[in-house]
Amino acid sequence: MAPELRRLGTEKTNSASVDLDRKSALEIARIINAEDAKVAAAVKGALRQIAQAIDLIAAALAQGGRLIYVGTGTSGRIAALDAVECPPTFDVDPRMVQFIIAGGPKALGAAVEADEDSRELGRKEIAKKQPTKKDVVVGIAASGRTPFTIAAIQYARAHGAKTVAVVCNPKSPLGKAAHVAIVAEVGAEVVAGSTRMQAGTAQKMILNMLSTGAMTRLGYVYGNLMVNLHTKNEKLLERAVGILEESVGLNHAAARKLLAAAGGRVTVALVMSKAGVSRTRAAVALRESRGQVRRAIALANPT
Repeated sequence: MAPELRRLGTEKTNSASVDLDRKSALEIARIINAEDAKVAAAVKGALRQIAQAIDLIAAALAQGGRLIYVGTGTSGRIAALDAVECPPTFDVDPRMVQFIIAGGPKALGAAVEADEDSRELGRKEIAKKQPTKKDVVVGIAASGRTPFTIAAIQYARAHGAKTVAVVCNPKSPLGKAAHVAIVAEVGAEVVAGSTRMQAGTAQKMILNMLSTGAMTRLGYVYGNLMVNLHTKNEKLLERAVGILEESVGLNHAAARKLLAAAGGRVTVALVMSKAGVSRTRAAVALRESRGQVRRAIALANPT
């Protein structure tokens, strides 16, 4: 396996960072910045596959399914970050977007590297989630050859789930195991083999697209505004008021008054204002539309 690993683009030595240990702080920053600038282009090359995955995820979530991320090490931590940010960003049930990381929750704060080599553990962890044809399971691995993640994807696919691979090397075992392979060829890392860098950045960009794209397709974004936020602190309260100022065309004081009348819920305030209905009617319309603001506005006032 060692010779095979060394042939991967993400494991090669980067000619742009030769003698990195002899560089000044500014030179190091410039080298890393220049290499990071290549990541967006690598992700751009996979946009069609990303779009395909977004559609799969949106369709699954629309029928009550789940998006389940699987990864190890850096990939697992990036997956966890995206999963836990979905409820506060889109006001969705935490069960809608979940994650599995090799080594369990303790691996979020400490390396548990041996577990990533276990196919048995990969199958065991995904089996706990009981994947079905309603779900989409996304495996993330820079190399595309992590046994834990490959086994989890194979198990999920065998049990009817749609599967997606997010990798940084072409023709990988993980890519071949999934229905959709998203390949961002970022090439050699500034520090050879340290895939927390360019590969990690590419993975973060792709998962941002998958979750945000699916949630937007489902109507949890109004225009380009993050309307499903909870006003739990002063920053979020001011953000909510700003959203109402922009989307409804109110001044600051009027937006605050509308938000208060809506019980502090931006989505209720939007439906109240846009449809010209009471707080009660707006709340009912939002329940009927499963929190989708544009649809709720139409339901609240069909005329």
